[in-house]
Amino acid sequence: MKRRDFIAGTAIGATALALGGCHREEEKTEGVASHVNRGQKVTLKLATSWPAHFPIMGTGIDAFAKRCLELSGGTLEIKVYPKNILVPALQVFDSTSAAQIDAFHSGVYYWKGKNAAFSIFGGMPLGLTSEEMITWMKFGGGYELWREMYAKFNLYPLVGGTTGPQMGGWFKKEIHSLADLKGLKMRIPGLAGEVMEKLGVNPVLLPAGEIYTALERGTIDATEWVGPALDRLMGFDKAAPYYYTGWHEPGSILEITFNKARWEKLSSEHQAIITAASEEMTSNILQEFRYENAKALQELPEHVQIRTFPKDMMDAAKVALREVLEAESAKSSDFARVLKSYQDFVRLNKPWDDISTKNFLNIRGEI
Repeated sequence: MKRRDFIAGTAIGATALALGGCHREEEKTEGVASHVNRGQKVTLKLATSWPAHFPIMGTGIDAFAKRCLELSGGTLEIKVYPKNILVPALQVFDSTSAAQIDAFHSGVYYWKGKNAAFSIFGGMPLGLTSEEMITWMKFGGGYELWREMYAKFNLYPLVGGTTGPQMGGWFKKEIHSLADLKGLKMRIPGLAGEVMEKLGVNPVLLPAGEIYTALERGTIDATEWVGPALDRLMGFDKAAPYYYTGWHEPGSILEITFNKARWEKLSSEHQAIITAASEEMTSNILQEFRYENAKALQELPEHVQIRTFPKDMMDAAKVALREVLEAESAKSSDFARVLKSYQDFVRLNKPWDDISTKNFLNIRGEI
């Protein structure tokens, strides 16, 4: 009995010593970023560029925040603030960079003025689809370049949704030829805005809440937004009858971006939860866009006339896009680097896409 008591006491003592050692090690790391969360509650402030609970994009980020709370067992709370509550819609980038807020949810192409290369991460006219964009980001080097360039602004980005193919926009008058674009004022951001400018359009950058009023009052003559579901919600069909099929945003990327210093202070558990939840949100947003756009297309009012842009306009757009890309590459080494990575992936992907997805869609009939 004495021998057993001695062995048990030794085991208990060794366990206590080990636990004590662990406790002391944790104390040593107190005040320094730890890889272990230890159940501590973390609250982050996230601002968006959308109105409160805006369908798909706004509700998508709401669901993301809820998911982070669930997966973390209540230790990671992300408080979502719609546009203009903490900061204006198009100031979320600067506010997060300056650590005034912890994170934001928006569209990448809004920040083209910060670095021309950012417009490529947002999506390219006549370029990659949503699935292809995410593949380039994750496996073709896009993420590494994006994070390197955002790091200069003290930011850490994640893909936070993607829209799928967007429509080409609402026009007050029909576009019969390239000449009909001359002098039109159109809300259209990013590289597509630069292309349209070369075609004679005056591009205008407006946040979501100002677009309908500008279109209704004639401040602008046309606008693109997303697709039938959100476009109808915005009321564009009441202000412009001609609805054109898309070319300029085949797979636009939304972002959920964190202040880099704040991100690095998060535990590895919380970083992993945010990363997993962002990927789930990206899939959900893309799938919801597809479903809701398919439904909304059937519900467009009779006066809405769906059109495709004339061939001479699209031929000119392809030439203009090449000119824009060459000019931006000459001005910015960052743009040139990102464009090369993007184009390398296009060359790798296109032969497979042609004999798989493209071929299948061409031969598919009704089921």
